[in-house]
Amino acid sequence: MAALGQQAFGQSTAPPPNIVLILSDDHSAPYMGCYGDAEIRTPNLDRFASQGMRFAHAYTAAPQCVPSRTAMLTGRSPVGARMGRFSSPLPPDVVTLPELLRTKGYFTGVCRRWFHLDGPGRVGPTIKDLFERNHLLSWQRRVDWLDGNSSRAQTKAKLAEFFGKIPDKRPYFLWVNFNDPHHQWDKNALAKPHDPAKVRLTADVPDVPGMREDYRRYYDEIGRMDEEFQWVVDAVAARGDAENTIIIFMGDNGMALPRGKGSLYDRGLHVPLLVRWPKRVKAGQVCEDLVSGEDITPTLLAAAGAEQPKEMTGRSFLSALTGASGHKAREAVFGARLYHGNAPFAEDTKASTFDLSRCVRTKKWKLIYNCTPQMEYQPVDSARDAGWQEVVALHKAGTLKADWERIYFGKRPVMELYDLERDPAELTNLAGRPELAKVERELKVLLTEKMMVDYDYLPLPLSGNE
Repeated sequence: MAALGQQAFGQSTAPPPNIVLILSDDHSAPYMGCYGDAEIRTPNLDRFASQGMRFAHAYTAAPQCVPSRTAMLTGRSPVGARMGRFSSPLPPDVVTLPELLRTKGYFTGVCRRWFHLDGPGRVGPTIKDLFERNHLLSWQRRVDWLDGNSSRAQTKAKLAEFFGKIPDKRPYFLWVNFNDPHHQWDKNALAKPHDPAKVRLTADVPDVPGMREDYRRYYDEIGRMDEEFQWVVDAVAARGDAENTIIIFMGDNGMALPRGKGSLYDRGLHVPLLVRWPKRVKAGQVCEDLVSGEDITPTLLAAAGAEQPKEMTGRSFLSALTGASGHKAREAVFGARLYHGNAPFAEDTKASTFDLSRCVRTKKWKLIYNCTPQMEYQPVDSARDAGWQEVVALHKAGTLKADWERIYFGKRPVMELYDLERDPAELTNLAGRPELAKVERELKVLLTEKMMVDYDYLPLPLSGNE
C-alpha cells in the first residue's frame, strides 16, 4: 500500500464511528468489476471501492459460512472458538464484536441470515428441545436488535426498523447478511442476464457449456446483490452521518463451484474486502497486505476505541486503513476446513460433506494439509448442477483433460504445496520436492504454531520429535 505519510489521514477527535458490516454469501474475490472482471456488472460496489480502500489479498478463516463468520465476529479462528460444525451454536463464553461494542455504548443489531451463529435455522422438535433445555441459543442476548432471517424483499423495511430504534446520540453497529450469490442460483436473477460465453473461467475449471451456464447464473446473482448493497449504503446516507460511518463489505467465503466453497484453494478463501470511512480513510486506495477474516473484529474494536481481548488471534489493520505509522503487515494467513452441513455422518465418501484440512498462505506460497485425503472430491452445493455433471461424464468417458482429471479425480495427497506466483491456479503440487524442503518446513512450522495456539484437535503437520 502506498504510504500516506507519518500522520493518519483525517485524524480528528470525532465521536466513535458507526459501523456497518455487510457480507455477501459465497462470493469469491475476482467476481467484481473493481477486482478486474470486465464482464460482471457491479457498478455500485465498484463506485464504493473508489471511495475507500480495496484489499487485494483478503482471505476468510474457513471456506464455509458458519466457521468463517465465527472468525469475523470473534477475532478467533473457528477452531479456537469451537465452531466445528453447522449444527453447533456459538459457545456462550465466546465473546463477539457486538457484545464488546455494547460496553462502549453502541446500539447493535443483526439483519438477515443471523442463524449462522445460533445453530441450524430450521430444526425438528427433538433438536429444538435440546437447544432450549441447555440454553444454547444466545444471539437474542448478544445484540440489541435481531432480525428474524428476513428475505431480500424486506431489506429496506428492516433497515428502517433498525435505524428507527437507535437512541439519540448513540453510535451503532449493524451486521447485514445477504443471501446472494448463495447456491441455488436463480435463472432469472437479472432482467438482462450475463453472457455465458464471456464469464471468467480459470485454468483449473473445465470449460464445458454447463459450467459456463452455472457461472452465468452466479454472475447474475452478484449483479442482483450489487443493487441490494446500494440499498444499505443509501439507508446509511439518509441518516446524515455517513462521514463518520465505517462500512465494510466482504464475502463470507468463496463460490459454490469446483475448488471453491469447501476447499482451501484460493477460490474457496479469497474474497472481496472493501472499506469506506470518509473521515479517516483516503479514497481510491488499494492495500496489498494479507488480511484474515480473524482481523475484522480487532480492527473494528480499535476503530471504536475498545481494547482487544487477549484470546483473540486476529490482528487490527486499522493503521493500514488510516495511514498511521508503525503498521506491520501479516506474514501469513490460515484456513481451516471443517464439517459441512447438518446431517449425521453417513457412509458418504464425498469430501463435500466431511473433510478436515488446514492451510497456511503467504504472498508466494500455500501449504495445504489434508487430514482426510481418502474422501473423494466433490464441489459443495453444486454437485448436481449441469457443470459438474458434465465434468463427471467426461471423466467416466475417459476424455477429461489430464490436469482436470488429476485434481478432481486423482488420489488426494496429505500435503500440497503451491508456488502462487508461478501457479495461481494451484495445479502443480510441489510438496516433497527436495529443492523446496526448506520452504515446505517453514510453512509447516507456521501451520503447526497456529494449530497449537488454537488448541486444534487434528494431528500436527510436524511430529513431536521435530
